[in-house]
Amino acid sequence: MTPAMTARKGQQTGARTGLHTGPHKGAHTGPRYVARQAQDAGDVMRAQALRALSFGRAGLDCDAFDASCLHYLVEDRRIGALVCCYRIMPLTGATIARSYSAQFYDLTRLAVYPGPVVEIGRFCTHPDAQDPDILRAAWAALTGYVDANGVALLFGCSSFQGVAHEPYADTFAVLGARHRAPEAWLPGIKATEVVGLAGPVRPDLRRASAAMPPLLRTYLLMGGWVSDHAVVDRVMNTLHVFTGLEVAAIPEARKRLLRADAYAGAREAP
Repeated sequence: MTPAMTARKGQQTGARTGLHTGPHKGAHTGPRYVARQAQDAGDVMRAQALRALSFGRAGLDCDAFDASCLHYLVEDRRIGALVCCYRIMPLTGATIARSYSAQFYDLTRLAVYPGPVVEIGRFCTHPDAQDPDILRAAWAALTGYVDANGVALLFGCSSFQGVAHEPYADTFAVLGARHRAPEAWLPGIKATEVVGLAGPVRPDLRRASAAMPPLLRTYLLMGGWVSDHAVVDRVMNTLHVFTGLEVAAIPEARKRLLRADAYAGAREAP
C-alpha cells in the first residue's frame, strides 16, 4: 500500500533501529496500544520516520499526498513508543482519481461508486513490534472513522516485498481465482509493468497463505477483493494489488467486534 495497505515489518538497509520511546506517564491499567489521529506536524514527522524505517528508506518517507491525508498513530503506552501508523485520504467516487492508487490503476469504473470512500495508505508497523493487538488498535480507530463519516468503501494498494512475482505464484493464483473484484468495480491496467494474477491450476494453499500480507488477509476475510493484476513498483521495491473493501459486505458479527474495539478505544484514548 507501494506500501499502501500492508502491515510491513520493515527492511533495514543499515543498522537496525530499536523502538524509540517518548514521554509517558508510567504504568497504565487500560489497553497497551492506543490509536489516535496526529495532532501536529511533529506527529506526522514521527509517522514519516517510522514509514522510512519500515520501507527501508533514508530520512523521512513523505510525498505530496501527505498534505491531503489524516494521519493515525498507534502508540505503546507502556513505553511511549510509536509502533504503527497509517494515513487516510477522504474521497468520493468522483474524486477517486486524486488518490495515490490512481497513479497505478485505471479507476474509471469506481468513479460512480456511491457514498464516501477512503484510501488507506502507508500502513506499517515497527520491525521490533510483533504484537497482533497493534493491528487490532489500528482497526479500532479506523472503524470509528468509518462509522462517524458513513464511509462506504475502503481501498488502497496491498504490497508484497520485492519485484519478483515467482515467490507469490500460489498467492496470486488464489487471489485471482477467489478474490477478484466485481466486474462493476474492477480496476483497469494503467501501469507500464504489471503481472497477471495467474498461477498453478491447483495452488498450494499453505504456501499461498504464508506469503499473504497480514493486512490483506484481514481485508479478504471481511469480504474484500483485489484487482486482476499486480503492479511492479520498482521505486518502492514491491509488487502490489489494488484492494477494496465494501463496508456493507463486512459480516455483521465482524462489525460488532470491530465496533466494540472502536468504542472501547475511544474511551481509553488520551
